[in-house]
Amino acid sequence: MSASSVSDLIPILQIAIGPVILISGIGLLLLSMTNRLGRTIDRARILSQQLREHPDLERQRSQTQIKILFHRANLLRQAIILASLSVLLAATLIIVLFVVVLFKLNAVWLLVVIFITCILCLIGSLVAFISDVNLSLEALKLDIQED
Repeated sequence: MSASSVSDLIPILQIAIGPVILISGIGLLLLSMTNRLGRTIDRARILSQQLREHPDLERQRSQTQIKILFHRANLLRQAIILASLSVLLAATLIIVLFVVVLFKLNAVWLLVVIFITCILCLIGSLVAFISDVNLSLEALKLDIQED
């Protein structure tokens, strides 16, 4: 690779840094989401065990808690899937960016579509994550509620 082609590559690398940072940030978000999912599943298992052992008075509360936990697990699964899709789209964006520049293609529309889809997946992921947080507060209210 000649010096001029390396210097031509530098602006492309600078542009590609944005999606790379996005991938890193979403990775941390995914770590948080998978930890929450694991804790949600563990809590549902504990409640299921308690449901088998508790008297009928606690049965309704435990069943309600399990339903909330199941709903939370589904929201977290959706959030994880959308965040993962966002990472895949960001990685695809980097590759497409290099291919477009390398072959001097006129495909700006493709870059825009990939980027917008990436961000929409991230937004969807965050909405599902916020919904999980709200549901966890609903479950907490049930836990501290007095009879």
